[in-house]
Parts: sequence; C-alpha cells; structure tokens
Amino acid sequence: MSEPLVERMRGFGETIFAEMSALAVSTGSINLGQGFPDSNGPDSILDVAVDAIRTGANQYPPGPGLPELRDAVAAQRLERYGLEYDPATEVFVTVGATEGIAASVLALADRGDEVIVFEPYYDSYAAVIALAGAVRRPVMLRPVEGRFTFDPAELRAAVGPRTKAILVNSPHNPAGTVFTRAELEAIADVCREHDLVAITDEVYEYLTFDETEHIPLATLDGMRERTVSVSSAGKSFSVTGWKTGWVTAPAPYVRAVQTVKQFLTYAVSAPYQRAAAYALRNEVPWVGELRKSLQAKRDRLITGLEAAGFTAYRPQGTYFVQADIRPLGFTDGMELARALPEKAGVVAIPTQVFYDHAEAGAHFVRFAFCKKDEVIDEAVERLARLR
Repeated sequence: MSEPLVERMRGFGETIFAEMSALAVSTGSINLGQGFPDSNGPDSILDVAVDAIRTGANQYPPGPGLPELRDAVAAQRLERYGLEYDPATEVFVTVGATEGIAASVLALADRGDEVIVFEPYYDSYAAVIALAGAVRRPVMLRPVEGRFTFDPAELRAAVGPRTKAILVNSPHNPAGTVFTRAELEAIADVCREHDLVAITDEVYEYLTFDETEHIPLATLDGMRERTVSVSSAGKSFSVTGWKTGWVTAPAPYVRAVQTVKQFLTYAVSAPYQRAAAYALRNEVPWVGELRKSLQAKRDRLITGLEAAGFTAYRPQGTYFVQADIRPLGFTDGMELARALPEKAGVVAIPTQVFYDHAEAGAHFVRFAFCKKDEVIDEAVERLARLR
C-alpha cells in the first residue's frame, strides 16, 4: 500500500510536544517542556463555565461566536490598545489561537504564495503553511545583547513577487522576545511597501515582564487595515485546555477567515465562550498578579539553570526560557532533550525543531516556567546533575 499521507505533510510527524510529554509520563520526569500551567485560573471564571453548562449552554452556539464574547473582545481591544472593531463584523471566535492562525493562513495564502515567518517559530506555523500549499520564507531571530531579534535587511530580502503575508508572533514563543516599536515599524514598513497582510499571534499579550510593553502591530500607522490579529483566553487566564480564541480584523478578512473556519470546526464551546467573555471584562487585575508570579518563576528558573551550568536568556514575555547547552559540553539539543529524562529526570523541548535552519538552534533547549515553585526547584536540583 502506498503512503496515504499527502506529500506536502510527510515531513510532519508527531509533534515534539506530544513526544516529549509522553516521555515525561513514561519516565516519571518533571515536564518543563509543554507550556501549560500546573494550576487553574481564577475560580470566578471556572464557576461561570460550570454555571453555563448547568443552565443549558450545551448546544451549538452561533458560528461566528457568542455575541457576548465578541463584544468583550472588541471592548478589550479598544480599552487596552485603542483599536476599534465592530463586534458584529470584525471579531470572530475560533477553537483557540491555533485554529485562528490556521484558518487565517488557509484563507489568505494560496498555493505557491509565500509566507514570511520569524524562526524559531511555533511548530503549527510550518504545518498550516504546508496545508495551504504555500511556501515558508524564514527570517532568523538571533541573540543580540541578551534578547533575540532580526536584521531588517534580512526581512526585506525575504520578500519576493509571490510573498503574500508575514506571520508575526509577539510576545514570541519560543524566543521570549517582545518586539519593540522600532522592530514593529520595520515589519510595518515592509507590509506597507509590498502590500502584504500581517497575521499576528498575540496569545501572550498580557504576559510580559519587567514593565515591557506589548504593542499590537495593528496600532501602527496604516496597519489596522492589513492586520489579522489572533489571541485567546488560554494563556491569559491559565485555561489552556479551553481552546477559546478569537480573530480581530477588517470585515473582509474576517469573512475570509470565517469561510475557512466554518468547515473546520464550525463552532466553539459555548460554556467556555461565556467564561472567556466574563474573564475579559472582570479578571484583568488577576492577570496582573499572574504576570508578577510568572516573572518571579522566570527568575527562579534562570537562577537554577545558570547554577546548573546553562547560559539562560531572560525572556521579556511568554512561559519559556531559552538555554544554551554548550557550556555543559553538549551541542545537539535534540539528543540532549531525549537523554535528559535518564540523565536528570527532566523534560525540555529542543529548540532546533522550530527552525528551518536547524543548525542555528541546535545548541538551545526550551524550558517552561509556568509551574509551581516547588516543581521548578526540584527540576533545577535534578539538572545540576549535568555538571
């Protein structure tokens, strides 16, 4: 029997997250690989979801999303960023940000079109670009003075006659960078000059540290009308399993995304939509405390990693720390990640899987710090065995 999987997807096997999480379970290791918290979001929003289930919100909601969530998203974008969107035509609810990004790429990039991504990139980007039959054009993020950034000249050089879109993730997973206004202006210049659409992944929009500001690309001059912004409730409110996200964009882009999304999943869980709407309107103070807590956890993990011999990069946002393994005598992150459970009883993610140019990320592994303090402490104590 011939290979049943279509050719353009044959380079994509089981995700690295599934592989490493399974390895954590099978070996009893501490999982600092996959980015999910080990504690719940606030009880108040959990109660809204439970109440919604018990009071009958268990059938198909409207395909574009519950009006109350679309209203709440529009209010959040206006209050937080000064961006005005019509909740009826410019806000659309998706099954998490992953589906929002997938539907956006599938709707906007045709076969043979090129999509620019910043590498390292979240692994679903490469897969959905392949599903669309489009072509990935990576622009490298490199460490400069303690943070990962890009060369604007390389960004400009990546644009060709078939370039259709730029996929921008800030705060950035896995690098931890929050793009500055100057970096965003460089991206915006390219979009405006070449008439490109920007698809922005902003799921960590609340989770920035050291008073670093998240600036949506859509707030820059001339960018609202060419930006499809994607975010979700999962990271902001520690409910990653709810898979409740949203797209905000000019109405023609939302109609395009909706045309694709309606044939993927049609609708999003009604109880979680209600709870997400409540969270956006009521739980921002709680998110501020979460941000402080995560910053402390970040510093706790970095201190432990450096004591264990890694060189750690201090992220400006997200859940993750990039660690250079070369000071410990290792050079292959994939090899080390697969050996870490036996060597130290800890699971990490090899960053090279998020690169087209894998050699550039071969000496990094990614650790998640969205865990309880005692879990972080035990993990770094185990990692000290590597010295």
